[in-house]
Amino acid sequence: MPSKPLMIGALEFPSRGDAYAFLKGILARYDVGDRVNAADSAILRDALALHPESTTKIDSGIKSFSVRTADFGTKCFWVNRVDGSTEKFALRACVYGDK
Repeated sequence: MPSKPLMIGALEFPSRGDAYAFLKGILARYDVGDRVNAADSAILRDALALHPESTTKIDSGIKSFSVRTADFGTKCFWVNRVDGSTEKFALRACVYGDK
């Protein structure tokens, strides 16, 4: 069965796997503690909108994104909300829709 294309904002990917690899590539460019630049933040906003819990993750609104540690010492993106709260989110959930 051929893969269906996935749109993340204006970006079209031939498959979910390609989209996931692209987002993981963005994560790889940052170190723990870094704030995500404006161009990558725009892509992450579009990706986070696809997350099955996007409303909860975005909550009061997105101020910025950063890279911090996650479970088991891995790194992941965190959404920094307008109200000062933060929450991690999984790129996999944004692409594949699983929690």
